Amino acid sequence: MVTVTGTNGKGSVCAMLEAMLRAGGYRVGLYTSPHLVRYNERVHLDGREASDEQLCKAFAEVERARGATPLTYFEFGTLAAAWLFARPGLDALVLEVGLGGRLDAVNAIDADCAVLTSIGIDHVEYLGATRESIGREKAGIFRRGRPAVIADPSPPASVLEHAATVGAQAYLIGRDFGYASENGQWRYWGHGGTRSGLGHPALRGAVQLRNAAAALCALGALRDRLPVGMQAVREGLARATLPGRFQTLPGRPQVILDVAHNPEAAHTLAANLGAGSFAPQTVAVFGMMRDKDVPAVVRELAPRITRWHLASLPGPRGCTSGELAAILRAVGVEGEAREHASPVDALISARERVQQDDKIVVFGSFVTVGNVMAYLEAERGGAGGHG
Repeated sequence: MVTVTGTNGKGSVCAMLEAMLRAGGYRVGLYTSPHLVRYNERVHLDGREASDEQLCKAFAEVERARGATPLTYFEFGTLAAAWLFARPGLDALVLEVGLGGRLDAVNAIDADCAVLTSIGIDHVEYLGATRESIGREKAGIFRRGRPAVIADPSPPASVLEHAATVGAQAYLIGRDFGYASENGQWRYWGHGGTRSGLGHPALRGAVQLRNAAAALCALGALRDRLPVGMQAVREGLARATLPGRFQTLPGRPQVILDVAHNPEAAHTLAANLGAGSFAPQTVAVFGMMRDKDVPAVVRELAPRITRWHLASLPGPRGCTSGELAAILRAVGVEGEAREHASPVDALISARERVQQDDKIVVFGSFVTVGNVMAYLEAERGGAGGHG
């Protein structure tokens, strides 16, 4: 069992671990959050989303067992996933932490290996406003005598101190494991041995090599119980998918979906856009939550965006398009910015005004991307129904 936390990258590591283990012949349970379109996305049983029937049965069992004990939404869902995973038939589990680590519901389960992908400033109201405080919370998933894979290139002292305090077996990227690009391929070195001549992961972006190295280090730590051969590693890296992470949709104009909602993720998105093919216009469909660092995200992406379509998000946490417009002005963005009532309205407007060679990038929140994905799925279904 592997538990994965981090400000960014944990979903990618979970997806690659699941894919490589399944390519190696293992039956894998995967728990992730949040979902984009359907709750079922959160729970995978041997590569398939849990069915409505399976989830409802698990929810009923949790409700029956909890008695008078109050549970949060996430606690309830985590226990339901654990109940499903406890049924016979699975060889390995990969669990993504929801928020932080130390107090997260997933941390109630003792994992054989912990992975910490990165530490950035996010969820400051819960985790603190510094990398030291955030790192301390995330390092709470480490366990005595068990591997702790640390993939942040510059981990806060609090992470290393906690690993030493609890007696975890810390594996640091750059010291105990790492990666190197080699003529269109790449090489992993470190715990579990060297794996050379690897193809780049199907998940796009330069940061995915670091995430892949973290996943391979975790597999190396578990190799005595879950050995995975080179062919399975290659197949898994090539097959791993993760919707909404620099996901490029087929067709023209190009539409890119990315849930980037904090400065670190926005920096990565900007780098990926810069490394991509040229487009005369790169048009943003942008919606965020107001408890995020919206100005910092805007500053990271502004040099890559030629026009903005701003979307209001629902609920008390959602920024209105007017609030986003004010932030763009305060940051000094001078390009055109149109305000819309929803991400779907923003997408429709953006599509009406782009040329085939342009790009549309949808980002800022899981809600923004999820709403657009649901609309596009319905659109494709409608087109198919009339074909």
